Amino acid sequence: MSDKIEEILSEVEEFAINTKEEVESFRLKFLSKKGKLTAIFSELKNIAPEERKAFGQKVNELKLKAEVKWKNALNELSDSSDDKSSDLDLTLPGEPIKLGSAHPVTIIRNQIVDIFNRIGYNVAEGPEIEDDWHNFTALNFPPEHPARDMQDTFFMENLDGTALRTHTSSVQVRVMQQGQPPIRVISPGRVYRNEAISARAHCLFHQVEGLYIDKGVSFADLKQTLLYFAREMFGENSQIRLRPSYFPFTEPSAEMDVSCNICGGEGCNICKQTGWLEIMGCGMVDPDVLKNCGIDAEIYSGFAFGMGIERIAMLKYGIKDLRLFFENDVRFLEQFHNPD
Repeated sequence: MSDKIEEILSEVEEFAINTKEEVESFRLKFLSKKGKLTAIFSELKNIAPEERKAFGQKVNELKLKAEVKWKNALNELSDSSDDKSSDLDLTLPGEPIKLGSAHPVTIIRNQIVDIFNRIGYNVAEGPEIEDDWHNFTALNFPPEHPARDMQDTFFMENLDGTALRTHTSSVQVRVMQQGQPPIRVISPGRVYRNEAISARAHCLFHQVEGLYIDKGVSFADLKQTLLYFAREMFGENSQIRLRPSYFPFTEPSAEMDVSCNICGGEGCNICKQTGWLEIMGCGMVDPDVLKNCGIDAEIYSGFAFGMGIERIAMLKYGIKDLRLFFENDVRFLEQFHNPD
């Protein structure tokens, strides 16, 4: 039987393997279930008990040599067939990678945040699902107050007073509750209102609201801050005007217009020939709002302002339909590039 093992060993060593087909032929001849090694293992039962150990060792050594030869040949042939380096021209230019572009709302949001960061405003965030007190009552919207009709609200079913926030002023309330002045924050985020979707309105949009509270804050500080913002956002020659308005949480209140950056104030179809574009509401924080949030209105005063990010983007880029921001049309989105 030892002669048989030596015979098979010679066959294993002499078997030439130069192709993948020969690798498979080698496996079938020696290592498969019907191969020669399986057959010789079956002879183990016919060996005298005192010789079985030595016989088994020789057969195992034979099997190991066959397996090593088969695996080495398999790896060498696989490596050589996968090597495409000879076909690679390193002088050719690489394939271009098409980069995505930032959404225009994201670009404008980042610009607004950066402008106010430069004058000391921090970013504050809060929940989009808000309770009645933070969304309305603390901001001088008591129950049955007619001012609540100014904002059509998505209320949560079976949750009394809980709603999708209608403005990010609720974030300002939380900030005032958590700490004492000086407070200087902006609160960007999504807001929701139950409005019919059109070129000028949507049920979902984005706001940035600002709040500054300290000793001796005046309306003049508000005006100067907003003039700084307008010139940073729309150009150093921009002018602003403030028109009296009404908001429950500020007194006095105003709407702010900026000189049209399209026509330079001369009048065009974008500004409806007026030379002005409305961009935000603002005013001095009502003392009752300060009291609701635990701030002494006898010592501190402050101002607040709020703008729609889509509105600023429409003016900045000359976009006439608000719905374009939400349609995810790549042809529209790829026109915008973050200046950073």
